[in-house]
Amino acid sequence: MVSTTDGHFSWLRCRTAGVEAVAADTARHFGRHAHEQYGIGLIERGAQKSASGRGLYEAGAGDLIMVNPGELHDGMPLGDGGRAWRMLYLEPSVVAGLLMADMDGAGPATGFEFRQPAVRDPRLAACFQALYRRMTGSGEATDALDLDEALLQLLGGMLQRPTPAPRAPAPITLARARMDDDPGAPLTLSALAHEAGLSRYQFLRAFARATGMTPHAYLLQRRLHQARRLIAGGMPLAEAAAHSGFADQSHMTRLFVRSFGMAPGFYARAAKACAA
Repeated sequence: MVSTTDGHFSWLRCRTAGVEAVAADTARHFGRHAHEQYGIGLIERGAQKSASGRGLYEAGAGDLIMVNPGELHDGMPLGDGGRAWRMLYLEPSVVAGLLMADMDGAGPATGFEFRQPAVRDPRLAACFQALYRRMTGSGEATDALDLDEALLQLLGGMLQRPTPAPRAPAPITLARARMDDDPGAPLTLSALAHEAGLSRYQFLRAFARATGMTPHAYLLQRRLHQARRLIAGGMPLAEAAAHSGFADQSHMTRLFVRSFGMAPGFYARAAKACAA
């Protein structure tokens, strides 16, 4: 097992590619942010409140918490003692590869999401704990087939196909695609609104209605995710900040900590240790 710790967060190497494990114990408040992976975890101590794309919820010790890729959420402790939790983050390709076809055999495994942001189920909590230990090498020895089966058994009853979301207007879809393709590019509200054929106010309202974020907040999220990928690939922090469109490394660091709870330098060390 490889573990990197900064006092509040531990990043552990997993036996399955595309899966990351985190253990945390903190009173930190997290601002609104999103992950590119599926996240499933267990509150081990304390409690927290979070506003997600599926509403406001509270979770306490023994509860499973879940987040879908791209889903906006925040997090704050309930009480003065903070909370402790463990999480597994799964690349969407891992989930799709596990499911291969609908759980009813009707079609390809695309577009699945967790049904609820939190659930109390002692049986599933025990399954998660066992899977976490085995994924991180702290449990019994296992092989890839056994891990895949354990992961599928945990996820199988918790994922469903989402209700189709209303299609965003074409100009908003194009603006999002531009930010997704090159988040480091300098952009202005005037330029985006002009390309969309809207006034700045119309564009701002339409974008926020379609995404839940202002254009600037959305762009910052895309820049953070690009920086995270570059750092994981070994790029020095200052270069990752510049390539991702941040004013400087300190600007990237402030937003990285606010969203992910850990400094970019810690994440770089963890990624390097896990790749060794």
